[in-house]
Amino acid sequence: MIVKVRRHLGLFVRFLITKSKINRVRHHAVLMTILFAFIVTLGSVSYTFWKFYHLNQTQYINNIFTKYSVITQIFRAHFQRQTSLTILEANLALYNLDLVSKQEQVDEIMDKAKVLKREGFKAINEALFYNKQGVYTQQIAEDMRATMLQKDEHIYFFIESPRRAVLLKDAKLKPYAHLNLLYAYIVIVAIIIVSYILILQRIRPLRLLKKRIAAFGEGNMDTSFAIKGRYDEIALVANELEDTRVKIRALLESRTLFLRNIMHELKTPIAKGRIASQMLEQDKQRIRFNKIFQRMESLINEFALIEEVTTGSEHLQKNEYRLLDLIDGAIDLAMVESDAVAIEIDSAYKRDADFRLFSTAIKNMIDNAIKYSVDHHVTIGTDGAEIWFDSVGEELGHPLSYYVEPFTKKHAAKSSFGLGLYLVDSILKIHGMVLAYEYHEGVNRFIFVPE
Repeated sequence: MIVKVRRHLGLFVRFLITKSKINRVRHHAVLMTILFAFIVTLGSVSYTFWKFYHLNQTQYINNIFTKYSVITQIFRAHFQRQTSLTILEANLALYNLDLVSKQEQVDEIMDKAKVLKREGFKAINEALFYNKQGVYTQQIAEDMRATMLQKDEHIYFFIESPRRAVLLKDAKLKPYAHLNLLYAYIVIVAIIIVSYILILQRIRPLRLLKKRIAAFGEGNMDTSFAIKGRYDEIALVANELEDTRVKIRALLESRTLFLRNIMHELKTPIAKGRIASQMLEQDKQRIRFNKIFQRMESLINEFALIEEVTTGSEHLQKNEYRLLDLIDGAIDLAMVESDAVAIEIDSAYKRDADFRLFSTAIKNMIDNAIKYSVDHHVTIGTDGAEIWFDSVGEELGHPLSYYVEPFTKKHAAKSSFGLGLYLVDSILKIHGMVLAYEYHEGVNRFIFVPE
């Protein structure tokens, strides 16, 4: 059993490693494509030169091997005419051939030389015969074998037959020289490598551009995409991104300034209205106006928080907090009675969060649950890393995505601008979570689910 568990665990680990490698390759797809093209090109050129080297060497050997036919004719004339050894050596010298006569030299060459080519053939010799009718000639076919050898940068021909064998040294022929082909190969490979390096240098700004785009996406609006002194396509794209960044920043700054000015200007009449409402004689009207002004001030605060979250101007200050403390902070923000919220969580349960933002998200969930539930009560609990909010009420009439849009109402008669769930969804996204919804037997359950 233990062996099976270890085997399955090993397979799982190898799967994770393989998946990680695949992801890294996908993240460097352009670089991997260029590297693949470089390897294929270099391999193709190397293979082509290797085949060409063997083919060229074979053709060279075949061309000079045909010289054995000239040697055979010289020796046939020598034996037929019974010429002297001096004349034989003179005839061989005409073709740059030297006869190796010393047996110890022959033995050494035959032992140490490299065989380039060997081929058997038949030689036709004419012989003189005598009979009663007189002298006549007869052609005799004789099996022979020619071997071309190489030793110490010299070419040798070894001609052998059943009756005799000779070893000749060619004074002019040299072994096949591959240096010229090697130089050509080195030059082409160098060109390929230099081209590869130049391509890497050209795409190098892409990595820098990727880092800058990532920093811009994280909220660093001061990141510059401009690439100076370049006029290639990458520089053109980078400069276009820089122009777009400047425009986006200007729009965001204008939007932020506009919203902040509006909220600042609205807070002044709200404050004056709250002071003036205290002068009303009737308690009912005074309470009503106070609620109206409190609602307006709460909406302004929500607008400010939405502006911070959506524009990325709020940098998360994450720390580890007990969920109970976060819920207590949310209850204080919601200004509801403590008996309206039932908490079914472990007091030691903790999570990393921005206290102000996460408490605001929980507060909005408590507000919605109490506002739209039948008994004006909400239960908060956990299931693993999930946080859920249960309330008794009607099932949502639309998908959850409809309600997380800004300015969406559940009921037209209710005084709601639909910013609550929109703000919750925005806060959860920057905490690496999503909002989910379930309905079962008259209970609405909203869940904070980690991504």
